[in-house]
Amino acid sequence: MTNKKCVAMLLAGGQGSRLGVLTGKLAKPAVPYGGKYRIIDFPLSNCINSGIDTVGILTQYKPLELNDYIGSGKPWDLDRSNGGVHILPPYQGQKGGDWYKGTANAVYQNLGFIERYNPKYVIILSGDHIYKMDYSKMISEHKSSGAACTIAVMQVPYDEASRFGIMNTDSDGAVYEFEEKPKNPKSNLASMGIYVFTFEKLKKYLCEDEANKGSSNDFGKDVIPAMLNNNEKLMAYRFSDYWKDVGTVDSLWEANLDLLNPKIHLNLSDPNWKIYSRTNALPPQHITDSAKVENSLITAGCCVSGKIDYSILYENVTVEEGASVEYSIVMPGSVIKKGANVKYSIVAENVVVGENANVGVEPDYNGGDKWGITVIGAGISVGKNAKIGAKQMITENVSEGEKI
Repeated sequence: MTNKKCVAMLLAGGQGSRLGVLTGKLAKPAVPYGGKYRIIDFPLSNCINSGIDTVGILTQYKPLELNDYIGSGKPWDLDRSNGGVHILPPYQGQKGGDWYKGTANAVYQNLGFIERYNPKYVIILSGDHIYKMDYSKMISEHKSSGAACTIAVMQVPYDEASRFGIMNTDSDGAVYEFEEKPKNPKSNLASMGIYVFTFEKLKKYLCEDEANKGSSNDFGKDVIPAMLNNNEKLMAYRFSDYWKDVGTVDSLWEANLDLLNPKIHLNLSDPNWKIYSRTNALPPQHITDSAKVENSLITAGCCVSGKIDYSILYENVTVEEGASVEYSIVMPGSVIKKGANVKYSIVAENVVVGENANVGVEPDYNGGDKWGITVIGAGISVGKNAKIGAKQMITENVSEGEKI
């Protein structure tokens, strides 16, 4: 087995409970995004574009669809005989086995996989972020600084900093303190959950963390603080381009509609940094004469006869004449029947919204706290003339004329 300079470990086992019904049957990294992608396409594409061709994907919760989607890794040029992409679920060994107890424990359980490639460096990635990043630049900075660990950070507004893990640094970027969601943050450098470790150091601290029975086995809560306490050299790597954690319904909705915002620069068709995905061969979208489409993204295979405004339709979506979709995301295979109105909503895969039904409402600009994105779960049927209000999470079929 050829030695690799860097191996990527992609954490993709989270339940994604804050996405509610959207992750009822699939892991969060497999959730569709942007018309023809899945969330996991971004870190996988970043890896191959950065020259990293060995990726371990640590799965746990509802992995079936994610496993099928990744397959041999061919869409991302990761179907390699030496390296490539590997699915790494929890497994039973001679001494028994266990679910991954935390991010650090997940990587600890797969130290054997990393050791096969004898890398100098290991990059830890999350499977639920939307961004384009050249990891080779971060690895190069890590190497030149001589750090044990380099942590990707980005500036966030100070009034939001208490929601993040905050890195306090010296003027040269050396981290002297890590604060998890501080009430009074000293800086606004938020950890992105992307770490480059020198492998020897990673192995040492993972083994020590595993031996600590009081640890929660988490990189941010346990491993990074332990390294700081031992005066290891930790460096912050600043990132300033588009990055979005899509762990909530609101953030997933915002990240999709960001693609329609000319002020936000997330170019998914950049030939120099492609985002690869496993796409189906589909006929072109069909926009009929009765359709009215404004500032929207319509994917191949769609048939649109209604009104679409500031929305994203995924593949094979049908919007019948007289129906309207505004400020919404409609995922693959769903049908919006005649006269139905969908606003400020996420409609999951293979949903049928019946004739003259109303899903979601416009924001309450008078300060009402009830407003929010409405979510219709996969395979749900919404009956004729039904009305579904703001901030609803629909997990069962809705009867004709029913009001929720």
